[in-house]
Amino acid sequence: MARDYMHVPDLASLYLEDSYVLAISETPRRLSFMLDAVLTPAHPRYRAPLPGEQHCYATGVLIFEGITTIEWIRRSPLRSVDAAGNVDLGNIDSLTVDGASWRIEGDWGQVRLLSTSTPSFVNTGGHA
Repeated sequence: MARDYMHVPDLASLYLEDSYVLAISETPRRLSFMLDAVLTPAHPRYRAPLPGEQHCYATGVLIFEGITTIEWIRRSPLRSVDAAGNVDLGNIDSLTVDGASWRIEGDWGQVRLLSTSTPSFVNTGGHA
């Protein structure tokens, strides 16, 4: 039975649906999403949103390692540009897991992968 990412300990304090995908990087056994991630109050680096912000944001990387199979169902070249001129690929609208099978989708595309490990989020220092 598929479960959403909120059941993954390292991802439970993120709100991916309002996080922005800045870049996607793929190697044979690794898939990474560079994010301007929304931190929930449960995250240790959470702080109140700054003036003009809806959420607490932190730059980081969502990493899937130990990938044994990756299948891109759809890819999109679409980019969004905000009023400040920042470019992003959209959000992660859905991230579910069923056993070792992960399904991730958003404006940037849809991918299924099999992995021997659970994903992690590494904060790279921006915002929060």
